[in-house]
Amino acid sequence: MLRIVLLAGVVTLGACAVIPESEAPASGSSVVLDAASAEGRTRTALQRIEELNPRLNAVIAVDPTALDQARALDRIRRARGPLFGMPILIKDNIETAGPLPTTAGSLALAGNVTNRDAPLVARLRAAGAVIVGKANLSEWANIRSSDSISGWSAIGGQVRNPYALDRNPCGSSSGSAVAVAAGMVPAA
Repeated sequence: MLRIVLLAGVVTLGACAVIPESEAPASGSSVVLDAASAEGRTRTALQRIEELNPRLNAVIAVDPTALDQARALDRIRRARGPLFGMPILIKDNIETAGPLPTTAGSLALAGNVTNRDAPLVARLRAAGAVIVGKANLSEWANIRSSDSISGWSAIGGQVRNPYALDRNPCGSSSGSAVAVAAGMVPAA
């Protein structure tokens, strides 16, 4: 089964995994969503994150305003594009307005709440996406050392490959990739 992961405008392809077949997303979709409402889609994503993240460490933080964002979208009476109500995780080195800090996975930035959206995030919100939280990453996006551990950050711990928990998920965007591969969110 092929999955598409949206990473800051770059499309990455991957396949699904170590999650027992009974917990795997339905065939043909990354996440089983209530297509009728942004709130339903967001609620489904949040439940999936709560269920799987303790084993995978793909998500550093969940935005406590995510359901409010979704409800606000559901009240809007305008044309709805393809991102309308889609729950999306943002890599934790990209700024988001709201209560979540942008930490790059580092304890040095644990309190870094900027209260502004990066242009990418502003465009996602304008298109109707719901920002449900921050994805784990290799601390400082793996620029701190050539010997750094891929997928590890002081804030989020080690991201685990959803196909084999004892294998490295690889890459500085490992949290984003794992969240989509595991069916937590349709895009990250």
